[in-house]
Amino acid sequence: MGTRFCLCFRPSNNISNLNDSEDIEAGKENEKYWLPEFSLNQLRAATSGFSSHNVVSELGEKGPNVVYKGKLEDGRLIAVKRYTLSAWPDSRPFLEEAGAVGRLRNERLANLIGCCVEDDERFLVAEFMPNATLFKHLFQWETQPMTWAMRLRVALYVAQALDCCSSKGKALYHDLNAYRVMFDQDGNPRLSCFGLIKNSTDGKSYTNLAFAPPEFLRTGRVIPESMVYSFGTLLLNLLSGRHIPPSHALDLIRDRNFLMLMDSCLEGHFSNDDGTELVRLASKCLQYEPHNRPNFKYIVSALVPLQEQTEVPSYVLMGVPHGNIPPKQTVLSPLGEACSRLDLARIHEILLMIGYKEDEGGQTELSFQMWTDQMQERLNFKKNGDAAFRAKEFASAIDFYTEFIDRGSIESGTLFARRCLCYLMSDMAQEALGDAMQALVRHPEWPTAFYLQAAALKSLGLDNDAEQTLKDGSSICQI
Repeated sequence: MGTRFCLCFRPSNNISNLNDSEDIEAGKENEKYWLPEFSLNQLRAATSGFSSHNVVSELGEKGPNVVYKGKLEDGRLIAVKRYTLSAWPDSRPFLEEAGAVGRLRNERLANLIGCCVEDDERFLVAEFMPNATLFKHLFQWETQPMTWAMRLRVALYVAQALDCCSSKGKALYHDLNAYRVMFDQDGNPRLSCFGLIKNSTDGKSYTNLAFAPPEFLRTGRVIPESMVYSFGTLLLNLLSGRHIPPSHALDLIRDRNFLMLMDSCLEGHFSNDDGTELVRLASKCLQYEPHNRPNFKYIVSALVPLQEQTEVPSYVLMGVPHGNIPPKQTVLSPLGEACSRLDLARIHEILLMIGYKEDEGGQTELSFQMWTDQMQERLNFKKNGDAAFRAKEFASAIDFYTEFIDRGSIESGTLFARRCLCYLMSDMAQEALGDAMQALVRHPEWPTAFYLQAAALKSLGLDNDAEQTLKDGSSICQI
């Protein structure tokens, strides 16, 4: 079945050059164009039947609206976002939203290239970005942190994308976060077009209320100035390399504790003046009253003078393969090597060295709950578990971690990773496999979870499955 088309607005055919016009000339406001409408069978074939192996969204298959990686018959890679019927029960407003976003074509966006409305299914189809998300490169790095020059470039490119959206009538971007920024084949950061379309007809969702704009907490709605606040939280991510709630960051800024806010990995790699200027810009974006926040034209003009190494391509700054240069041979990280050899002592050393880096955002949110005796008692189980883990008292660590996990919800993948190793040390491979899978559920792009899963599979004698899982983990390291 060929590709159909749905009636929307008509853009021109050429992607913009920001030096000229910052976006494609979309023609007159009342002009029409045909947005490609894919068939359900086409998308099913492209995603191998919507296989769980092709899920690339941050919440995995748990999320209400899942994103899949796909490949069309002509070889193009696509990102396919699948909505629930309850999110968009009426297909007409969904097609209208898709048409409005399809009209926004810009080299700073991962552009929308089509949609699908068939039976009870609702899909958006966008360009696929092969070099993973800002979340991975900023929070889950294993070899080197993102450079200061690249962080500045990310800030500028995202601001330019949001400025384009604002100037072309799409002044609302829903839940801007590090997952929404992705890197294309040239290593350039691009903003996902999916955030321009509401997750549901009411559009009232934020994944984490600790990072939501104040006006959303007051009214349950977002306004154009909310995009600026969310951009401020993204600047905090780039500055700190951590998930820092805006309220805590503003306290540090007011107290002039800039160095406590900055990523320690960047020490000596940026000037204090540039760091102070970026902190000042973030604080302006995070003003409580929306009318006190700057607009994106101001933000772009403030970021342009801060750019460094502008002549260096993004793929060089990012260290990702490019063009016809073949990717480096896939090799395992030190943790992957240890898991492949079932060197449990070495795994223990590396997990201690990694610490709770993967859970820094969750640990920060947890600290806000330490006011009650009940929570303090629960946290004591974690502390005792960590002490036992360091002392190699693995049976005791299992008991303490289990008490902590059983006493409430937990988003820490690291705790499951540590208990997984404790189970391996105690010849409980099946339990170890379960914990490795739990860690993967919480952090779907965490190589450590794949590697520990491989170690558990190897302990169970499933060598072929272990080998494939090691490859999966190493491929994530090199994305």
